[in-house]
Amino acid sequence: MSTKLDAKIPGGSLQEKWTKFRSTVPLVNPANKRNIEIIVVGTGLAGASAAASLAEMGYKVKAFCFQDSPRRAHSIAAQGGVNAAKNYQNDGDSVYRLFYDTIKGGDYRAREANVHRLAEVSGNIIDQCVAQGVPFAREYGGLLSNRSFGGTQVQRTFYAAGQTGQQLLLGAYSALQRQVGLGNVELFTRHEMMDVVMVDGKARGIIARDLISGKLERHFGHAVLLGTGGYGNVFYLSTNAMGSNVTAAWKAHKKGAFFGNPCYTQIHPTCIPVSGDHQSKLTLMSESLRNDGRIWVPKKKNDTRPAAQIPEDERDYYLERRYPAFGNLVPRDIASRAAKERCDEGYGVGASKKAVYLDFAAAILRYGRGEATKKGMHNATTEELQVMGKEVVKEKYGNLFDMYKQITGEDPYELPMRIYPAVHYTMGGLWVDYNLMTTVPGLYAMGEANFSDHGANRLGASALMQGLADGYFVIPYTIGAYLSGDIRTKAIPTDAPEFVAAEKAVQDTINKLMSIKGTKSVDYFHKKLGLIMWDKCGMARNEKGLKEAIAEIQEIKKQFWSDVRIPGDADEFNPELEKATRVADFIELGELMCIDALNRNESCGGHFREEYQTEEGEALRDDENYAYVAAWEYKGDSQFELHKEELVYENIKIAQRSYK
Repeated sequence: MSTKLDAKIPGGSLQEKWTKFRSTVPLVNPANKRNIEIIVVGTGLAGASAAASLAEMGYKVKAFCFQDSPRRAHSIAAQGGVNAAKNYQNDGDSVYRLFYDTIKGGDYRAREANVHRLAEVSGNIIDQCVAQGVPFAREYGGLLSNRSFGGTQVQRTFYAAGQTGQQLLLGAYSALQRQVGLGNVELFTRHEMMDVVMVDGKARGIIARDLISGKLERHFGHAVLLGTGGYGNVFYLSTNAMGSNVTAAWKAHKKGAFFGNPCYTQIHPTCIPVSGDHQSKLTLMSESLRNDGRIWVPKKKNDTRPAAQIPEDERDYYLERRYPAFGNLVPRDIASRAAKERCDEGYGVGASKKAVYLDFAAAILRYGRGEATKKGMHNATTEELQVMGKEVVKEKYGNLFDMYKQITGEDPYELPMRIYPAVHYTMGGLWVDYNLMTTVPGLYAMGEANFSDHGANRLGASALMQGLADGYFVIPYTIGAYLSGDIRTKAIPTDAPEFVAAEKAVQDTINKLMSIKGTKSVDYFHKKLGLIMWDKCGMARNEKGLKEAIAEIQEIKKQFWSDVRIPGDADEFNPELEKATRVADFIELGELMCIDALNRNESCGGHFREEYQTEEGEALRDDENYAYVAAWEYKGDSQFELHKEELVYENIKIAQRSYK
C-alpha cells in the first residue's frame, strides 16, 4: 500500500461508518462560514448541487462554468434515470442490494465504504428532488414509478420520461440560482479554469480565462471543488457534449493530484452507429430502452434482408441466449462486448455491418394487449393492438424515439433501431479519499471528475446518483473536516507571488500555442488521437497495441506542438484556442490511459485485455495481483509514478461475475 495514499475511511462496521462520521466530523460555526470562500468549478449536477448546498450553509461561493448557462452542463444528457434503494416496487430492494449490485457491476474494483455511503444517501436524493419539483414519472395511483436498468434484478430507477438528467439539472440549477439571487453565490459563466493556484502546499485558488474577452483572471478560495465531468472526448467520437474535456482535472493532476484508474472507460451498448467521417459526436439511446427493447442479429452471416423479412426463428436474441437470468439488462460492458463480438463475426446489420437491432415490436404488442384488456376489447386485431401499444411506448420513451427518427430518418415504431457501442462515461478520475479530497490539500473532486464509486464499470442510472449524492449529501459534511482547521486563514490577495506565477505560466502556454502557426487544425490532431485511442485502448486492448499507441501518441504530441494552427488572437473570443488547450491535455491523458491499461494485466469491467479472458470470452480478473486502485502521480513530461490503494472487501465475497 502506498504511503502517499490515505483513504481516511472511518472505522466501525460498514453500515455505521457514514452515520458515525457525520456525527463526529469537525464543524465550522455559522459566523466563521461567512468568512470562508469556496470555488466550485463546473455547474452540472455535482457542481451546481454542491455550490447551492454550501451557499445555503453560509459559505461564500464562486461557481465557474465554460457554458453560457449552468443549464447547458452535460448532466442534461443523462436521459434514463437515477437509482435509489427505496423498494417502492416491493421487489426485494435494499440499501445493501444497491451496494452489492454496484460493487459487482464494477467488477469488484470499487472502494466498499464509498459505495455503501452512496447507496445509503440514494433515497435522500429522490426526496430532495421531489421537494424541488422534479416531475418524476408516477404510477396511476400517484406513487413514483420505477424501471429496471442493467446489472440489477429489481426496479430502482426513478425517471422523468426520457429526460431525467435535464429535469434533475433544472432542479439543481434552480437551487443554485436562488443562492445567486440571494448574493451567496457569484456565478462566472463562459469562464474556463486553466490552472490551480498552490500556496504553501494547499489549493488556494484558480486561474480562469474569460472565454469572451480572452482575459486571464485570478480567483482566491480557501478550497477548490472540481465537478467538471469525465474525459470521454479523449476518443474524439463519444456520447459526450463537444465541450466536455479533462482540462481542469488534468491541471490539478499536474499540480500533484493523483489520477485514479485512468484506463477505466465505459462503452455504452445503445448508441446510434457512426455514419461517416463527418461526425463530431455520437448520440446515445438511453439504457432505459433495454427494459422493453429486445436486442438481436440475424442467425445467418451477412444477411441483407430487411428486419421485417427475417422470421422469428432466424433471429438470434444473443443476450437472452447467453445471459438468461438478466437477458437484455446485463451491465453495459458485457452488452457492449457481446455486440462487438457478433458484428466482428459477421452478423452485424445495416450498411456498415457495425450495428445490431434493438426491437420494440414485441413490447408494442404486449402493451397493446394490456390496453385492450383494460378497454374490454377481447377480439382486438393486430393493427388495433399496435396502435394502442405504440401510445404506451410513446408515453414512456417518446422523446427518445423522436430523436432517433430525426437523426436516422427511420421510424423506430415501425422498424427496429440500429445500435452499436460507443464511448460514454469514464470511471477513472482524480483519486479522492473518503472526504472527496484529492492528494492536494484543499482540492476536492466530485461526480464523474473523481474515480471513487463505480469500479471498472458503472451501472446505468448511477451517474446522476453519484453527482447529486456528492453535491447535496457528502461534500457539505466532509468539507468541514478540512475547513474547520482553516478558519484563521484570511483571504490571500490575488497579487501574491503564487497567483502571479500561475497566471504567467498559463499565459506562456497560450503564447506558445498561438506562436506555432503550423499547417494542421486542432481537430486534425484530436481525430488522430481519438482513432488511436479507440483502436488500441477502446473496447478491447492488448499489449502490442498499447505499446504502439504510447509511441504514436508521443509522436502526435511532438507534431501538435510544432504544427498546430490556431487562427485569431488570444485576447478575444477564440473557440479554436479553447479547443487547442483542451486537446493538448487530452494528448497527455491519452498516453497515461494507455500506460495504465498496459500495466493492468487482467480484464475487469470496461478494461478488457484480450490476453486475459475466459473460454466464453468473459473478462478474467486477477484478484491476487490487481485488486487495487491505480493512482498515478505526475512526475514530468511522459513520466508517471504508480501508487496503489489496496481494495479490501470485508462485507462481500469476491467472485467471478455471472449474469447467467
